[in-house]
Amino acid sequence: MISLVTNRYRAAPTIRTLISLEPEDKSWLDRRAEEEGIAMTEIVRRAVRSYREESESSSFERLLAATAGIWPGADGLDYQREIRAEWEDEG
Repeated sequence: MISLVTNRYRAAPTIRTLISLEPEDKSWLDRRAEEEGIAMTEIVRRAVRSYREESESSSFERLLAATAGIWPGADGLDYQREIRAEWEDEG
């Protein structure tokens, strides 16, 4: 049975779901919610959303995101042209 619940903190309806957690995980969630000043359920929703986004993105997209901006040089295209010019000089 699915019941849609309109949460006072969220405009969109949510589906109430019962989950079982290890006691230490539940304690951690409660502490974290208190620290952040948000409901424990919001932390769970954020975690699920993050996990879903991560699992739905391709490994190529994750690789691009993880390595973006790591080139220590100036302009990558200028470097590429310089290296290729060396190849032409050798031939």
